[in-house]
Amino acid sequence: MRQRIILILLVAILLLPMWFIAGQGEPSSETVEIDQSVTDIRPVEGFIDAPTKLSPSQVGVIVWVALLALLGVLALFHRFMNELARPDGDTPPTAADGGTVGFDWMETEDRWIVGYDPPSDSVIGLVAMGGLTALTLVFSALFTGEYLTFARTQYFGIYAFGMFMSLTGLTVSYYAWFMPHIEVAERRDH
Repeated sequence: MRQRIILILLVAILLLPMWFIAGQGEPSSETVEIDQSVTDIRPVEGFIDAPTKLSPSQVGVIVWVALLALLGVLALFHRFMNELARPDGDTPPTAADGGTVGFDWMETEDRWIVGYDPPSDSVIGLVAMGGLTALTLVFSALFTGEYLTFARTQYFGIYAFGMFMSLTGLTVSYYAWFMPHIEVAERRDH
């Protein structure tokens, strides 16, 4: 709990000055719009009403907050997938012969295997990976279609986010369901 509070305080110390500077913003100016009598393209139309003009400092703060939020989402997603694939994985079982599970290249005089949890190789993992692969293909097709055609609305960011999160899900799913989890103890001289 103490580490979380320290982490939140560090992030706040870094972000508060940036928020203050970003709050100043740029002076207001006239909005430039596309002539709707010529074309139907609406590049700023989206799901949420958003400001049409931001200063570089405001964009910087938004990007940093988005990156920190993405880091938190990825960490939670990784824990969720690992718990889903190995619900009893809090303490991996030790091998029956005292830690030797056939990885001789991993063991030395100062390092040995103390726990081995084999991959589950379940059908649920295959279904999850198949669904995430299909989702990745859909988002990449939408992204490509948005780029190559005259788009009526431009959702590049949403499609790219969906594509990259699907790829992240594929990576985490493979790790959770199809990779063994090995716990290694190592003797160190300090």
